[in-house]
Amino acid sequence: MVKARENGRTRVDQNTSQRSSANVPHLVEHLFRHESTKMVAILTGIFGIEHFGLAEDVVQETLARALQTWPFYGVPENPSAWIMRASRNLALDFVRRQKTFRDKEADIIHSIERQLPDSDQTTMSNQEIADDRLRLMFVCCHPDIPQDAQVALALKTLCGFGVGEISRAFLTTDAATAKRLTRAKQKIRESKIPFEIPDASQLPVRLDSVLQCLYLLFNEGYKASAGDQLVRKDICDEAIRLAESLAQHRSGNHPRTHALLSLMLFNNARTPARMDEQGNLLLLRDQDRSKWDQGQIARAMFHFAQSAAGGELTDYHLQAGIASCHSTAKDYASTDWQQILALYDRLYQLDQSPITALNRAVAVAEVHGPQAALDALKSNPDCSALESFYLYHAVIGDMEARLSNWAIAREHLGKAYELAELKSEKEFLSHRLQAVEQELKNT
Repeated sequence: MVKARENGRTRVDQNTSQRSSANVPHLVEHLFRHESTKMVAILTGIFGIEHFGLAEDVVQETLARALQTWPFYGVPENPSAWIMRASRNLALDFVRRQKTFRDKEADIIHSIERQLPDSDQTTMSNQEIADDRLRLMFVCCHPDIPQDAQVALALKTLCGFGVGEISRAFLTTDAATAKRLTRAKQKIRESKIPFEIPDASQLPVRLDSVLQCLYLLFNEGYKASAGDQLVRKDICDEAIRLAESLAQHRSGNHPRTHALLSLMLFNNARTPARMDEQGNLLLLRDQDRSKWDQGQIARAMFHFAQSAAGGELTDYHLQAGIASCHSTAKDYASTDWQQILALYDRLYQLDQSPITALNRAVAVAEVHGPQAALDALKSNPDCSALESFYLYHAVIGDMEARLSNWAIAREHLGKAYELAELKSEKEFLSHRLQAVEQELKNT
């Protein structure tokens, strides 16, 4: 293969360039998933939070240049260093052109050159980078920002997702997502949300906002609300990565952080077994437990133990406890449903939501039978709010089928099928409906 030096880079021959260029978009996307958030955090710290959008623009322009040049010149030997160096040079250009930086231009340029030198190494310590990313996490999840915008902003800024990906995840248009992000950034500017890790007096409520955002982020990946995919593994992985970063930092190293992280890991460990080869949904009782990720379960157990420090008990602790019962049972028959029901009883004391009541009913059915589960649901007036939720009718349909009330079971499973949005859910419910209708014919 013929190579030649051009502008300090290695230019590959045309055939090799054509062969490798097909992989460049995937490589750039992978790198920017992990490197762009780091650069946005560093540049936001240098520019100031009021220029948060400018930091994003610099990194986005770096992405565009990588996509333009790498297919022709080849992928650099150290892509991460290339990204950092290109972002540095673009940041310097931006500062010198922007009038808004005129008074502070010298100081900002000095900070850029000190923290992002023109070499393959950065002088910033891993701790400094972690601090900047954590500051950005607290900004994105500030209570002044609406919750739906928090999650969208976290996906965009902390996870490196594009507007189109966010739109697909939440079944909305690119324009609506872009508007939501714009409003969130405007709120940051108007409220003058500081680029800082909250002090001890503010940390508890701010940490709760961050954890809630990460919880919603993971749940969207674990059970997508829209689209053809039941599971968005990329979203789950990013939520876990952010939670691990938070737990490792002195400001986020709290029992409830470890509880949430353990919950994520317990659930994510079961992902490989949640669907069959055709992509059809599998119930817990039908899953091949040999496919569960034992490494993730071990990590989950570690963080679950860490969450026991102190006397704090949150819904994350209780949900993690329930998940651990499922994850440590050798098979479905040996699941400790008594313990799971006891945990759901305590969880319902903390969170008396209809969803918690519905999940608790499943445990009641395993311990006391399907009729007791139906009675528990009927006696809870809040469950009427679930009439438009497909899982509510799916659970009732399953309970009625277990009681051989086939006509009632068909009615509820039919409603569940109509309300379900994901293809895998509809396929699963279709099979359940066919089985119930066959039973009706036999009676």
